[in-house]
Amino acid sequence: MMGTITVVNPGLLTTVQDLGRTGYQQFGMVVSGAMDPFSLQVGNILVGNPRGAAGLEITLSGPVLRFEKECLVALTGADLSPLLDDQPAPMWKGFSVGRGQVLSFRRPVEGIRAYLTVSGGIDVPEVMGSRSTYINGGIGGYRGRALEKGDVLTVGVNPVPREGKRLAYGLRPRYGKEVTLRAVPGPQSEAFTEEAVGTFFSEAYEVTPRSDRMGYRLKGPRLFHKEKADILSDAIAPGSVQVPAEGQPIVLLADRQTTGGYAKIATVISADLPRLAQAGPGCRVRFERIDVAEAEKRAVEQENLLRTLEIGARNN
Repeated sequence: MMGTITVVNPGLLTTVQDLGRTGYQQFGMVVSGAMDPFSLQVGNILVGNPRGAAGLEITLSGPVLRFEKECLVALTGADLSPLLDDQPAPMWKGFSVGRGQVLSFRRPVEGIRAYLTVSGGIDVPEVMGSRSTYINGGIGGYRGRALEKGDVLTVGVNPVPREGKRLAYGLRPRYGKEVTLRAVPGPQSEAFTEEAVGTFFSEAYEVTPRSDRMGYRLKGPRLFHKEKADILSDAIAPGSVQVPAEGQPIVLLADRQTTGGYAKIATVISADLPRLAQAGPGCRVRFERIDVAEAEKRAVEQENLLRTLEIGARNN
């Protein structure tokens, strides 16, 4: 297949991601996948792809990409000031890119991770059922790494090409410098003092520069354990909030390890993880306590929205 997209400049961190490598955690294989799966799925819907098709996750400083043939694309997630041939490109809308046109980015306006989806999906080999890049393991994506200058990406064939769609403005997520995340008490919340649990659900924490795809390290009031931070290692769910001995929480995300040995004070609900993924260093984070029933309700609401968008795009 002929190359479709040439990487002129890779940007800070641009990787191929889909919805992750599920079913292998019992063997120690991390899930990876998009940090903001909502934005990736919407982008795929806007260009007529299956929701789990592979796209590009673009972090903070975007790449320069030259298209070698006409494509239908969409940009979702963070607004990184995208330009198509030096003219502003739309967000949350499918649009055509002609042969030889160049997509670039200037500066982040809102959020830190944008997603580029292309009709047909980014065509890289599947590894354990996923095209997602896991950089630390050197697998998946484009040669198991972030994109580099001179890389050439191919795009799959979309059997039912569609005109680009648009996400209604009122449905587009907003990303601010402060975010409130709903969370359920963690499996080891009893390992913390009552004051620590109260502090966690009432005080603000700051995203530190040490945050990455594996987890967000937060800085704020210290959380004290009743005895020690260590536990017998157990499974790590997306959004698990570990607290090591120094008492600062870590929210574990897409490239999280499969098991961990620190007590977990809470778990951020899946519906809110995309908003955390769009928070950069210096953003303030607060946690709101909810129960499992409420968490399930929010997950169903988000899935219903995605299904409604998918059906609407298919029928229009």
